[in-house]
Amino acid sequence: MEAIVLRIAEELSLQTDQVARTAELLDSGATVPFIARYRKELTGSLDEEQIRNIRDRMHQLRELEKRRLAILESIREQDKLTSELEQQIREAPTMAQLEDLYLPYRPKRRTRATIAVEKGLEGLAKILMKQQETDAEGRAAQFINPEKGVGTIEDALAGARDIIAEWVNEHAGARNQVRKLFRREAVIRSVAVKGKELDGSKYRSWFSWEEPLMKAPSHRILAMNRGEKEGYLRVRAYPPEEKAIEILERIFLRSENASAEQVRMAAQDGYRRLMLPSIENEVRKEVTERADAEAIRIFSENLRQLLMAPPLGQKVVMAIDPGFRTGCKLVILDRQGKLLHNETIYPHPPNNEVPQSVRKIQQLVNSYRVEAIAVGNGTAGRETEDLIRRIRFDRDVIAVMVNESGASVYSASDTAREEMPDYDVTVRGAVSIGRRLMDPLAELVKIEPRSIGVGQYQHDVDQTALAATLGDTVVSCVNAVGVEVNTASPHLLAYVSGVGPALARNVVSYRNQNGPFRSRQDFMRVPRFGPRAFEQAAGFLRIREGDDPLDKSAVHPESYGVVEKMAATLNTRLEELIGNEALVRRIKPEDFVTPTAGLPTIRDILDELIKPGRDPREKFGMFEFDPSVRDIGDLRSGMILPGIVTNITAFGAFVDVGVHQDGLVHISQMAKAFVRDPADVVRLNQKVMVKVVDVDMERNRIQLSMKDVDQKRNPAKI
Repeated sequence: MEAIVLRIAEELSLQTDQVARTAELLDSGATVPFIARYRKELTGSLDEEQIRNIRDRMHQLRELEKRRLAILESIREQDKLTSELEQQIREAPTMAQLEDLYLPYRPKRRTRATIAVEKGLEGLAKILMKQQETDAEGRAAQFINPEKGVGTIEDALAGARDIIAEWVNEHAGARNQVRKLFRREAVIRSVAVKGKELDGSKYRSWFSWEEPLMKAPSHRILAMNRGEKEGYLRVRAYPPEEKAIEILERIFLRSENASAEQVRMAAQDGYRRLMLPSIENEVRKEVTERADAEAIRIFSENLRQLLMAPPLGQKVVMAIDPGFRTGCKLVILDRQGKLLHNETIYPHPPNNEVPQSVRKIQQLVNSYRVEAIAVGNGTAGRETEDLIRRIRFDRDVIAVMVNESGASVYSASDTAREEMPDYDVTVRGAVSIGRRLMDPLAELVKIEPRSIGVGQYQHDVDQTALAATLGDTVVSCVNAVGVEVNTASPHLLAYVSGVGPALARNVVSYRNQNGPFRSRQDFMRVPRFGPRAFEQAAGFLRIREGDDPLDKSAVHPESYGVVEKMAATLNTRLEELIGNEALVRRIKPEDFVTPTAGLPTIRDILDELIKPGRDPREKFGMFEFDPSVRDIGDLRSGMILPGIVTNITAFGAFVDVGVHQDGLVHISQMAKAFVRDPADVVRLNQKVMVKVVDVDMERNRIQLSMKDVDQKRNPAKI
């Protein structure tokens, strides 16, 4: 454990005690949000990302140690473990080098080398390997044995070369040097599979593509992998062969004679037939894992921005899931998101019931005192938004276009059926659109993160790693915002630190049976909500209308005594202190430090007292598309339009300009200066101004630019 801590500290440029204490907290069951928020004194104020890095690296190194011990035991059972080999295995820093050392001792299937050994040719291979025999054919003649299938001198030499080729492939030092050559100089090349040139038009760019393997960006690696998996591309990775052969000859050739020539031939065969495919697979896997990690990082950051989108808040909302032939499904939600009314209107072709639809919308807005109208951005979305904006209401009503990605997945899910068992998928979808406007985070946690559609190649990357990372992202967002325990769904509660699905159901069940929670101490009455869960969860669960004013804040109950001392020092009541910035500013943090609450915690408490239960999300803002642009056919090169960033990838960002087809702002068109990462320039749901560069009607593609566009233009609309 000590060695692992030292290695992680060195790799992540942290202090060893930071890593050791963080590892101890993680091993005890503490969650990442809890450690980052409430155990800063122990970790030296590490943030969530640093804590996750420690957790993940700790897992990797522990798995490496498990494999190391298993390999030692396997070789020991074969009675082949020397002290030198044991030291090499114990010091191997990576899984690849560890497996190289184990390769000669790994149980084998029948190979050309093992067959040659069965024919009695291992002795000849050893003689040739010494490279002292000048008459290789003469010595090979001594190993002719027709009964074993060795009928000629060439049969004997070929078998011996097979054995030597396997020795070359299993030589740890040789593999490591060739592996380094791969990483330095290998290229990745893709060509079209014969006969697939016409079928795989979407892979046309990769039909004859070559670039340095280790410099290839993640999206190109994943694109080639997908084309290969679907049978359109043949992909290879390899270094310069002459340099690889030169490495092997430098290691294995010691003479210039007939025996050495046999070794030379065996080394070349060993490289081409055994080592090259093996290391190619290994390095391509490594590169793919790196590409996966980058794609997952982008997806995770996009998801974070989507989850942390500004909420409208508790308003009476009319939500519309638009459509042409099937009509527009319309629902009314109260301020808590409860469904009050639903029906279908048909304002668009082929029905064109515009007057009736307008009257119905006006009637419902007035009857239910609607404050906002949410319109899904799918089919007929712009047309429905235009209709709403033309209607005159007797009250102030805002109309907002809402990204409905994933709403259909939710509407058909078990979660939706459980929440609304008496309604069909069209009603559930409309309800989801309305709730997304009110609180994106609370609604989107009900959808499998991979189904939200804000990444690149999310179906091609390692699904286990993707699910784990996206899960971390949801947990981080939920706990950063905090959860009102008396209104939260079980799906939202499940992401709270220390809770989980089962305990979340218990919390909701207790709430339904006993009424709203009045105090955080009431959590302990929930079945299976023990002291450990309370410690992890209490600070993230809020009670806005509770008996204790601190229960609506992020101050952990373990620190309530500190706040009470602060109020007593100022000779004021707790209720008067909370939210009173002038009073809070009079407190000296150093005066309230305790053995368990250091300066970082005291400062967090003071910040929270100034704005108790503050929401870290930005305030809600309005947005309008250009009213003159409704379809891709309305676009012209040179147009300057407002848009919303809908997706961020490694090669650019996609922007919705209101024509039912997102346009691409390539990374080269995002700014005048060089852009390394699109996420450095834009964020999801950001309002931007873009210039139309090109419109490809045939392929339904739009190229946009932000390069020479004033982002402050038309501020009233963006």
